[in-house]
Amino acid sequence: MANGDTPDIIYTQVDEAPELASHSLLPIIRSFAQAADIDVAIRNISLAGRVLSQFPDVLTDEQKVEDDLAVLGEIVKQPGANVIKLPNISASQPQLDAAIKELQEQGYKLPDYPYEPSTDAEKDIKARYDAVKGSAVNPVLREGNSDRRAAKAVKNYAKANPHSMGDWAKDSKTTVASMPGNDFFANEKSATITAEQAGGAKIVFLSDDGNSRTLKDGLKYEEGTVVDATFMSASTLRDFIRAEIDSMEPGVLFSVHLKATMMKVSDPIIFGHFVAIYLEEFISKHGEKLKELGWNPNSGIGALEAKIEGDEDLKADLKAVMDKQPPMYMVDSDRGITNLHVSSDVIIDASMPAVIRAGGIGWGPDGKAAPTKCCIPDNCYAPVYDETIEYFKENGKLDVTTCGAVSNVGLMAQKAEEYGSHPTTFEIPASGKVRIVLDNGDILHEHSVNEGDIWRSATAKKAPILDWIQLGIDRTKATGKAAFWLDANRAHDAELIKYVEPALKEAGIDIPIMAPREATRFTLETMVAGEDCVTITGNVLRDYLTDLFPILELGTSAKMLSIVKLMNGGGLFETGAGGSAPKHVQQLVEENHLRWDSLGEFCALGESLKFLADARGNAKAQVLGDAVDVATQKVLENGNSPERKVGQPDNRTSHYWFARYWAEALAAQDTDADLAAHFQPVAAAMVENEATILEELMAGQGEAVDLGGYYHPDEPKTFAVMRPSATLNGIID
Repeated sequence: MANGDTPDIIYTQVDEAPELASHSLLPIIRSFAQAADIDVAIRNISLAGRVLSQFPDVLTDEQKVEDDLAVLGEIVKQPGANVIKLPNISASQPQLDAAIKELQEQGYKLPDYPYEPSTDAEKDIKARYDAVKGSAVNPVLREGNSDRRAAKAVKNYAKANPHSMGDWAKDSKTTVASMPGNDFFANEKSATITAEQAGGAKIVFLSDDGNSRTLKDGLKYEEGTVVDATFMSASTLRDFIRAEIDSMEPGVLFSVHLKATMMKVSDPIIFGHFVAIYLEEFISKHGEKLKELGWNPNSGIGALEAKIEGDEDLKADLKAVMDKQPPMYMVDSDRGITNLHVSSDVIIDASMPAVIRAGGIGWGPDGKAAPTKCCIPDNCYAPVYDETIEYFKENGKLDVTTCGAVSNVGLMAQKAEEYGSHPTTFEIPASGKVRIVLDNGDILHEHSVNEGDIWRSATAKKAPILDWIQLGIDRTKATGKAAFWLDANRAHDAELIKYVEPALKEAGIDIPIMAPREATRFTLETMVAGEDCVTITGNVLRDYLTDLFPILELGTSAKMLSIVKLMNGGGLFETGAGGSAPKHVQQLVEENHLRWDSLGEFCALGESLKFLADARGNAKAQVLGDAVDVATQKVLENGNSPERKVGQPDNRTSHYWFARYWAEALAAQDTDADLAAHFQPVAAAMVENEATILEELMAGQGEAVDLGGYYHPDEPKTFAVMRPSATLNGIID
């Protein structure tokens, strides 16, 4: 056990496919850890768990759950923290609504989400629900900056077993379109807080008619904090969307790529503008009826179709309007799920790499592949994808058998750069001015805005910035080539450069500082030459690049390992992304086959155990961690990873092989005789019962299963599905 009440390792309970996999893998981990007197505790940060923790006043004693996210938020500030974090749902509004409905149906007397609260009680309910939306988990847990990379075993396996890559044509019609100006990039202002300015602050809106209101008070800015403010013009955005739709070429799909889950305030609004313009003729004709039905464009075409179900005239009009528009990029053409169905269905860090990996194609409503116009309004990030597409048009597809590895050092500690999801993002109610006013009377930033504009502010504190720079220097020395992705022409980046340049000079190291477009090409050229490269970026690009490059070079981002060195001395070990998790759950429910790959969890577990050994002098933890590395390598070498189709080995089968190889490695090692003696009969039992175990694990494939819920599955039912081998369970338990 850890000192005090802090467990040796904390494993997070999350959502969807990663959580289903945990029902199979975590019993193995806890059993093996127990042999070394290592305590593995669980903390629930799932969407359902976060929702329930907000409403103890309406739940029975049996239904109440602790606010584990808040507890973890304190634990990660402690030197002994050791947390393995799996991907969790960053909830969009539709996902939150679905989770509430499911919990209500399960007997939890939760209130409905109040979209337009009119009483103090309704405002309180809305505030509690809003606290769990978007990227609610990561800013709380990430008390350190991110070092994200692929383990050598994973990279070597990918080179030896290349995944499919689509061919690129030099004349491909796939393009990226971004706003001509008046976006977040163009309107950004940034300043570094001086000693005289440090202290309290508030955000104030002054309307043109003379009214004043405080949008946010109680802000605190430390000396050295970089404070940004910017806005996106709604009218310019809508003009941009119209122009892009009007200029579509025949045979090209129309698409928008946003992140309405992480950017929980800004991007659902931007998404709504795309829906509103795409359906402008329909909305103009039926506006009053749509108001009566309570439909908001932000909720997407899927919600509209549900609202008008049964009204054949409206359905016919909607179809007629959509038929006039350019064909849309589809999420699921077989089921008619469009790019504009729901904001959380198309997530830029998963959707854009998928298009690029496929050779610049998406799937249209006719079920056929086609080039696509990818609308990414904000120029802060659009150039990365635009340059990647242009590079592959010029040079052809990536050769994954020879390319180098791209890792990332990301600035994210202490809520750095929480753009678009931070509670300082607002949709402006009228024409006027938005100001950040400091307690000393200074107006730090001011913007003239119009009704509907999206205004936002974000911060990055001095200590996390300096820690990020040092981590970037350390990883560059270990890797060889790197670049800071900072644009001197962007206000925020210019302030960061004021920190970066002196730090590099003091360290005596030359790391280039490049705008994202130039850094993208530099990184692609480096990896194509077979060399490894570190991308040193801010928070959002960290999120985007740790999907883009892994999906290109490994075929997936789920196998990445993120090591977060917490600033107070602890460790947070994150596994790969969960963007494909919903499809995996669907397949499990329909066919009892889970193709989720737990390789990221294996890598995180090994690092966590070795961190435990160093931090607390636990020699047995080092032995366990070293054996995890051996087992992970064997899973890859022997082809024991999950496969895609029913009748093939899946996630549960891969866990058997991982457990077996882990036990065999522990039994064979000569560092700790007690562990060797403990695991020799375990390994022997797994070998002896191999045929029976594999038969039991595969027995139910092809049949539908009942988990008892999507967001809040029934524990006994889920364990029954995910641990179907009584023989293996007997050995493990």
